[in-house]
Amino acid sequence: MSIKKPDQELVDKLVIANRILYQQGIVDGLGHVSVRHDSEPDVFLLSCNRAPGMVVREDIVCYDYDGNALYENAERPYLERFIHAEIYRSRPDVVSVVHSHSQSVIPFAATARPLRPIYHMAGFLGAGTAHFDIRDKSGNTDMLIRNSALGKNLAQSLGAHTCVLMRGHGSTTVGTSLEQAVFRAVYAEINAKLQLQAQTIGEINFLNAEEAQLASDVNDGQIGRSWSLWARQITL
Repeated sequence: MSIKKPDQELVDKLVIANRILYQQGIVDGLGHVSVRHDSEPDVFLLSCNRAPGMVVREDIVCYDYDGNALYENAERPYLERFIHAEIYRSRPDVVSVVHSHSQSVIPFAATARPLRPIYHMAGFLGAGTAHFDIRDKSGNTDMLIRNSALGKNLAQSLGAHTCVLMRGHGSTTVGTSLEQAVFRAVYAEINAKLQLQAQTIGEINFLNAEEAQLASDVNDGQIGRSWSLWARQITL
């Protein structure tokens, strides 16, 4: 399949996103972030099987929604590229996807307790988080989303939410831009940490739906400020 090359600025931004997520402690040697192709429909950009903190421009590969690499001689792909493919297929509004195993989110995934916004920076969680249990659909597995069918199940669980928690695994966060998806992945982890702390003290007074939406709208106008700071802290 012959496709247009993605915009080089977008490729470089995806490299930066990988490094930011590593620098912020959202991913380690595992986890991944993707973005839709800027001009080709049904195509997304994702690194080959590389630790996020080591991703460089040459690692970025184009994939179709069936998880097929569209470059000849592309290096080994991530096993869980189907997370990205099926979310893009089912959610036209989503431009970027982050999958991680950030530590403070894991207890919420294990208990099916939703993340809810404990402060304004997590206003995007106003509707709470979706939950996905791979065992419900596929019985006992290695917990990985390693094919299109599992990816579709995950995307269905995500629904219209911004974040889905995956029992025994991690979470997946989406956004309408690469910067927004990264921002949400970072603050989902921070909110989870604060929510765990607060619930040991007493009943939590979460942001209500209107407060969360108002806060989210304001934060969306400030994402560039955080992105610029995070990008400045990384080394390419």
